Amino acid sequence: MTLYQIDQAILGCIDLETGEIIDKEMLDQLEMDREAKIENVACWIKELKAEAEALKAEKMAFAKRQQVAENKMESLKKYLAYALNGQAYKSTRASVTFRKSQSVEVADIWKLDENYLRYKEPEADKTAIKEALKAGQTVAGATLVENTSVIIK
Repeated sequence: MTLYQIDQAILGCIDLETGEIIDKEMLDQLEMDREAKIENVACWIKELKAEAEALKAEKMAFAKRQQVAENKMESLKKYLAYALNGQAYKSTRASVTFRKSQSVEVADIWKLDENYLRYKEPEADKTAIKEALKAGQTVAGATLVENTSVIIK
């Protein structure tokens, strides 16, 4: 039975007009079933949280290993570029060539013309808004919303 079904069955054990209990044994059993179901769901949530934390730690370890491999690769590419001094290399197992590219370096952004600048979209400072609303100030376009979160230990 689902929690919803258990709650409906509990209501069936009580006379809604008088509030009198019709079937005490059934009511006791349903309440025990409900408590067991709630406990099982809470334990499942704890298990999923532990699994998510383990996966996050593993993901971070893989990201670190990936970064080390990428750094080593870049270092070795620089070493090869230095050793080959711009000359192409080719064998049956590997080929090294060089390609010219262009990039722009901006020395002083404040000297650039307006046409060459990009601006970000405005972003609300939620911390400042929250402090103002808590202090009793009115902030047009913003309200303080009370949320309830479930904590399972």
